[in-house]
Order: sequence, then C-alpha cells, then structure tokens
Amino acid sequence: MKKIALFALLVLTVGCLSATAQKTKKTKMKKVLFVLTSHSELGNTGEKTGFWIEEFAAPYYELADKGVIIDIASPLGGQPPIDPKSSDPSSATEDTKRFDKDTELQAKLGKTHKLADVKQADYDAVFYPGGHGPLWDLATDANSSALIESFYTNNKPVAFVCHSPAVLKNVKVNGEFLVKGKNVTGFSNTEEEAVGLTNVVPFLLEDALKANGATYSKIGDWQPYAVEDGLLITGQNPASSKLVAEKLLNQLNSKK
Repeated sequence: MKKIALFALLVLTVGCLSATAQKTKKTKMKKVLFVLTSHSELGNTGEKTGFWIEEFAAPYYELADKGVIIDIASPLGGQPPIDPKSSDPSSATEDTKRFDKDTELQAKLGKTHKLADVKQADYDAVFYPGGHGPLWDLATDANSSALIESFYTNNKPVAFVCHSPAVLKNVKVNGEFLVKGKNVTGFSNTEEEAVGLTNVVPFLLEDALKANGATYSKIGDWQPYAVEDGLLITGQNPASSKLVAEKLLNQLNSKK
C-alpha cells in the first residue's frame, strides 16, 4: 500500500510540474526596450538637458510592476543625462519619488546598452521617454530610425511620449514617413512656448509631425492625453507618460 501511495504521489507531482511548465510557456514574459537620449546640451543656452525623469520612471514602473522585463539603451551607452529641471521638487510625482529611492534602477540606468548593439528581435516593443535631448540626437540617429522601422514592420508596438515623437522625424516605412496619415500627438507648440524654448529647440515637434503628413491632435497644455493608431502610440506631455504605458501594456497583453 505504501508503494502504491508513493507512486500516486509521484504521478501527481510530475503532473503538477508539467502543468506549471505548460502555463509558464504560455505566459512568456514580455520584454520591452526603453531608448533614452545621450544629449545633454540645451542648444546654445549653456544649460543642461537630457531625458525627463517622470517620462522614464512612470512608464518603467507601470510595465515592470506588471512583470514586463525592461532593457535600456542610448546612443552612447552608459549613463544617459537627466534633465536637471526634472529633478526639481516642483516636478516630483509618486513615480519620481520612487525612482529617487530606487538604487537598483539607478544602477541599471548607469549601464545602458549602446543603441547600435540592440536588436529588434530580442524585444516585444520599444518605448521612447522624452525630454528635450531627443530633439538633438535621436531625431537624426540612423540606428534609432532603423530600429523603429524594424519594430513596426515586424508588427510590434512603438511608443513615444512628450518630445520623443521627434525621433520619428526621419523614420520611413516603404518609402513613406511612418507618421503619414497616422493620428499622433506630442509636445505642443503652446507647451514649448510656455517653457520658453520655442527659439532654442532645433525644430518644433508639432510642426515636424504635421510636415510629415501626420494628423496631429492635442488637448489643453499639461493635461494627460495619448493617441493610439495601430501599433503607434504617442503621448502629449509628461503627464501622459503612464497613459502611454497603459496603452502599450494592453497591446502587449493582447499579443500571444
């Protein structure tokens, strides 16, 4: 009887392990690439720029807390510059406060991969946080443009917030600008004017999107707003960061 009971227990254990393995296989962890700017000079002002903490931290935690694996890359690799104004207490949110205490994420941020070394095939989606930095480097980065095109043509979501839709400036698919005929948003001309940088930035994002044939829309300055057009997800400003991440997460969860 003891042998029979032991055998039955063994069969049950093997069955449970097999079921767990099958479940794990079916619910494979999603993996997203975050791409940050390496540019730190705010035009000829003598001031510093970089990426905006809220636009990195809010989407990062929104995805990571749901089990998404995240890698970070930048054109130069290593520590990407943080816009000092995004560290100001007046810009603080619950997510930035969490980031300030998150030594593990800060260490990870200091060791970003070089953009030229990452491959679309290793990820399920790509996300670009904003800040003014991307207007100077990622907007004209050939590796970035090729990477976005590769994600898009392989039916994978591409997401951007605030100034980061600027990186779509030179991205083409089948000879046409990716944003042509697409519904998009991004940092508006009125918001750029409000921060006093209209004559500092190399181009106005709203104008650039429209010039490439996009159907641009916005709501009131600093209000959360995100637009989803197929695989393309864009957000208007820092307050839209989490909303973009939520839309991205929904797309990831809808894909088997």
